Amino acid sequence: MPFLQTGFSDLLIFEPTLLSDKRGYFYESYSEATFRKHGLNIKFVQDNHAESQYGVIRGLHYQLPPFAQTKLVRVLAGCIKDVVVDLRLGSSTYKKYFEVILTASNKKQLLVPKGFAHGYAVLSEKAEVVYKCDEFYSKRSEAGITFNDPSLNINWQIPKSRIIVSEKDQLFSQLENHKPVFYYSEVGVASEI
Repeated sequence: MPFLQTGFSDLLIFEPTLLSDKRGYFYESYSEATFRKHGLNIKFVQDNHAESQYGVIRGLHYQLPPFAQTKLVRVLAGCIKDVVVDLRLGSSTYKKYFEVILTASNKKQLLVPKGFAHGYAVLSEKAEVVYKCDEFYSKRSEAGITFNDPSLNINWQIPKSRIIVSEKDQLFSQLENHKPVFYYSEVGVASEI
């Protein structure tokens, strides 16, 4: 099965089937049919592509309902530490984080459902990250948690002196200051509170 469980409900690692020979390799980076076959009926509407240098930390971002986004994240070049925080009140992993290393060579992708904050740190000299979203970007719905939140204590694997964070991301508040806006239900849907 191409989808691996993470221990966080609905948060999945997608490992596409790689076909390789002396010419190189081929794989379907996304197939709606494959996702539907596994009960994932997601309509992606936007692709985002970012290039960043070593030490850049982006996040932890999310969009408020009704513009919350499901994301499918992958790396085209380089290596990142991808981190998500469960913001779904009622989830057994509420306010906990999950991390995974995504690289151009391992081809893994992280399927991040609505109700999670998302961020990553660039561990290689440069990295190109592409992610699909099932909702359009909405500036007025932007929200985020500070990358260095002491309650999360995430090890981004970047020395403090080398961390690069945008001005906008530096203004995000700590997790304790975020009012819950997502609720986890047994059917696995993050709904608005």
